[in-house]
Amino acid sequence: MEKMPYQPELDSTIQTTHTATMPMSTPPREIVTSDWQASLPVLTGMQVVLRELRASDAASLFAMLTSEEVSRFISPPPTTIEGFERFIAWTLREREAGKYVCYAVTIKGYDTAIGIFQVRELEPCFSTAEWGFAIGSAFWGTGVFQESAELVMEFAFETLGVHRLEARAAVKNGRGNGALLKIGAVQEGLLRRSFLKNGEFVDQVLYAIIEDDWRDIRSDFNADVMFANVH
Repeated sequence: MEKMPYQPELDSTIQTTHTATMPMSTPPREIVTSDWQASLPVLTGMQVVLRELRASDAASLFAMLTSEEVSRFISPPPTTIEGFERFIAWTLREREAGKYVCYAVTIKGYDTAIGIFQVRELEPCFSTAEWGFAIGSAFWGTGVFQESAELVMEFAFETLGVHRLEARAAVKNGRGNGALLKIGAVQEGLLRRSFLKNGEFVDQVLYAIIEDDWRDIRSDFNADVMFANVH
């Protein structure tokens, strides 16, 4: 989802109050609910906790996602902390409308947002959806992306009822393409001059994971874990 659905110019009238993000705090408790339109369930892995965005995440997201290496292949992120506050408020409204979800990625034991995962509806009832992600570069290569992606995929297929999950990555975005392939996404085609970045239209690769693919991937992973535990 390199082309972000959020449009800051259409959301400039929202007034928010900036709250500084604390570097450390107690991790949130797990929420057990199927009513994701009212509140996103917390997704917990071995090293990450994914939770709903909060206004207080604006400062850390501004620091993490506006660097050149992170923003190079995505739509320009908000340019101020206040802009991220407006973005966060927009994500909550879109979630309540049942069209979109956005998770903050945090490290277990720390409640600072270091990135986001987004899923948006392309067809009614999320039959087909598109997802995208952005992680602070300090956490690249640490396993944070893969574990977060697995949690989001499970949420998408099991809770949202997604049948087909699409992603787009600029051809020049080697890291993004590699990350999608690593989690089992299938390259389906080339979208020529489909993404405007810095005044230039660039080519994107279209990837997809369908529900059957994901269930096969999950079964293989579980089998590998069981084999490792036995041996």
